[in-house]
Amino acid sequence: MEKHGFTWLSALHLPIPENTLTALLVAGLLVLFALRVRPKLSNTEAALDPDDGVSARNLAEVFVEGIDALAEGVIGHHHRQYVPLLGAFFVFILISNLFGLVPGFLPPTSTFSTTIGLGLVSFLAYNGYGLKAHGLSYLKHFLGPVAFLAVLMLPIEIFSHAFRPISLGIRLFANMFADHEVVGIFTKLTKVGIPVMFYVLGAFVSVVQAFVFTMLSAIYIALAVSHDH
Repeated sequence: MEKHGFTWLSALHLPIPENTLTALLVAGLLVLFALRVRPKLSNTEAALDPDDGVSARNLAEVFVEGIDALAEGVIGHHHRQYVPLLGAFFVFILISNLFGLVPGFLPPTSTFSTTIGLGLVSFLAYNGYGLKAHGLSYLKHFLGPVAFLAVLMLPIEIFSHAFRPISLGIRLFANMFADHEVVGIFTKLTKVGIPVMFYVLGAFVSVVQAFVFTMLSAIYIALAVSHDH
């Protein structure tokens, strides 16, 4: 941990890994935000009256509409039941990534244990959705399109699916670890002006990586629940 220098959470000397503490902090902030906007969104009459300017409710509505459109485009007309999971992926990863741009914090997504955990959640979710949609016949998806290829296709499909959470985790971890290191190095070398460009680039990378993870998860769900195996 010393190689990263001082961080606010490490200064607490708690017997919990710092990436876990930061992830819990991000989750807590998201819960507080949800509690703030929920009363207005759950009240039918209040929901019809839009807020003026930029507000927490307006941000929440724009975010939900965006994730809903993404899910509909990838999964189809029955997409809405998957929006909560995809939305949780996107907003949690995005805020976690952006924490790396705050002095004194490490993004939890720059630790492989966090990103592989997210990948495993995605893996369990899309397989669970597939079983829910098709029952045990979902397992036929691993046998290929024709019976005589089943012996060949089964190990290939098992390996392909088993590698998905690892791929999701490695992609997110590698990009966020590298992004955090680059921003940190150039901030130390050049104190004025130039670091701003890398902070903008870091914010862009944060958004892109959250979107990529969410998009791939949506694609995996679409493949799992599709009736055209």
